[in-house]
Amino acid sequence: MQRFRRLRSSKNIRRMVRETRVDKSDLIYPIFVTEGENIKNPVDSMPGIFQYSIDRVDEILSEIDKSKISGLLIFGIPSHKDELATGAYDDNGITQRAVRFIKEKYPDILIVADVCLCEYTSHGHCGVVHNHKILNDETLPLLSKMAVSLAKSGADIIAPSDMMDGRVSAIREALDENGFIDTPIMSYSAKFASAYYSPFRDAAESAPCFGDRKTYQMDYANGKEAIREVIDDINEGADIVMVKPALAYLDIIKEASKLDYPLAVYNVSGEYSMVKAAAQNGWIDEKKVVLENLTAIKRAGADIIITYHALDAAKWLEEEE
Repeated sequence: MQRFRRLRSSKNIRRMVRETRVDKSDLIYPIFVTEGENIKNPVDSMPGIFQYSIDRVDEILSEIDKSKISGLLIFGIPSHKDELATGAYDDNGITQRAVRFIKEKYPDILIVADVCLCEYTSHGHCGVVHNHKILNDETLPLLSKMAVSLAKSGADIIAPSDMMDGRVSAIREALDENGFIDTPIMSYSAKFASAYYSPFRDAAESAPCFGDRKTYQMDYANGKEAIREVIDDINEGADIVMVKPALAYLDIIKEASKLDYPLAVYNVSGEYSMVKAAAQNGWIDEKKVVLENLTAIKRAGADIIITYHALDAAKWLEEEE
């Protein structure tokens, strides 16, 4: 009789035969930078997450630098919003200034810059709007301008999250034409129209003023389409592809991993907040649940995990060593 329990009989044996390991270098931590001075605003729906003004962002940067995680994903929150998201591609915009600040103080921190218009538009949608319709092709030049502006500021990786068709090829062409041929694109390839994003919209102040995002983000019922989206982004020149959200989409992650292409996964705000709320109520052990969740994401095939738990997880992983 096969006795599987022989390899579970002690902590050292279990560690030796463990099939899936999460490393600190797998993790990326999202941050939110806002206009103003001396600001550290808590995001009520995301306990432990804050909006920082540039003069206060060093508080979280020092933690990221010490943590040995791979880097950060940056979102900017402008003071001015308009129909065409002009702050998104302003070389002196909030995100551009924040990127320059980070690179000056912490040149070794890898910066992934989110490219989307929703934080910068007065209507809160991810593209140009006309008669309440989100226009695809008219949005691409603005996304391209934003990508180039962020690359000029020092961003290491450009991450388009808008879900407009053709945006990867448009951004790749714009980056190449402006001399950023070595700047990788991490594309939000299979980004679903998910209810798990609600806390993020509080943090980024990016909720749409009308309608929803279902005409451009994916239907959560569609798995085969998700893989077609991933393949299309690869063909357009993406260097890293992404599935978002994570825990309700492990099947998509598994299928995408079979393409043998660098795969990022975003463990999103709602997934984070549910764990935090349950832990604060004493219903779960946060450390155990987070490490189990991250292991599940990695086991499904993720190479890179973007998560608001990254800094805590880095400490917990070190304790486990």
